[in-house]
Amino acid sequence: MCFKMLIHPILFFMIFVSGCSRFNQWVYKPDINQGNYLSQNEVNKIHQGMTQNEVMSTLGSPMLTDPFGTQTWFYIFRQQVGHEKVTQQTLTLKFNQSGQLIDIKNHIA
Repeated sequence: MCFKMLIHPILFFMIFVSGCSRFNQWVYKPDINQGNYLSQNEVNKIHQGMTQNEVMSTLGSPMLTDPFGTQTWFYIFRQQVGHEKVTQQTLTLKFNQSGQLIDIKNHIA
């Protein structure tokens, strides 16, 4: 008799616990920032004709560089605020052989 009385609460508890994913939004999730944070003000300071040293003093060191040379720099910033989707900003800078900036691509996804 005691076993039969415990079946209902145990089944209810198992069903309730297995559905915890519904309560995912209630759980605190810290903001996750990775990479080079780039404000629009800093990106606007970059223009064609700048040298690599000038760009580095404005934006800091790049996250990635071209493995076959130093002509392409990548500044990547990924951010996830709470339970929202991940956003990524990729700033790609290309330099000529003399180290002057010739191309700027700012992609936000």
